[in-house]
Amino acid sequence: MQATLSSGWPTLLRRLEFVAYPAAAGAAFAVLSLGVVTWLPALAAMGHALQRWREEGDSRCFVNAFSAFPRYWRGLWRHGLLSTVAAAVLVANIAYLLGRSEPWTFVVLAAQAGIAAAFVIHHVALAAQAGRTPDGSVRSWSQGALALGFGSAARGTALLGAVISAVLLSLVVPLGPLLLGPSIPVLLALSFADSRRHTP
Repeated sequence: MQATLSSGWPTLLRRLEFVAYPAAAGAAFAVLSLGVVTWLPALAAMGHALQRWREEGDSRCFVNAFSAFPRYWRGLWRHGLLSTVAAAVLVANIAYLLGRSEPWTFVVLAAQAGIAAAFVIHHVALAAQAGRTPDGSVRSWSQGALALGFGSAARGTALLGAVISAVLLSLVVPLGPLLLGPSIPVLLALSFADSRRHTP
């Protein structure tokens, strides 16, 4: 019995890594996002920390996200500001439409939901692209994000599904949606980006 427990202990620890390190990266993202307009650079910094963990085994996800943040802030603060304004307008539109009962409301609401889905997919993919190539430009990150998020319907759907499921499934964990909601989708996007790079 003891031998079985001893042999299973390393396997258990390896499995816990896939919760602990994304949660640590998500915690860094949550703290860095307190500035409101800082959420996009924070998402990219979190992506960088997760990529270092994936590629180099560097488990200092929390610290690495903070270390990478200034670089991403310099590059992405304008994009983050515009995205914050766009997200606020989108939320306001949806809230307004939900209070209406006219027949045309459903069509416009569906269009707004589609725009919101595209917004989420693009920014998750952008964080992954920026995390993989920290020395790249905003232009290259944006182009890569478009290819990653919208170059394949299956990939885009999977990224959107990851965002929704990460939030819903992590509800059972204290602060789960806050810690794992952003990190799991970005981790999946990083995996997709690597598989695209290695595809002949």
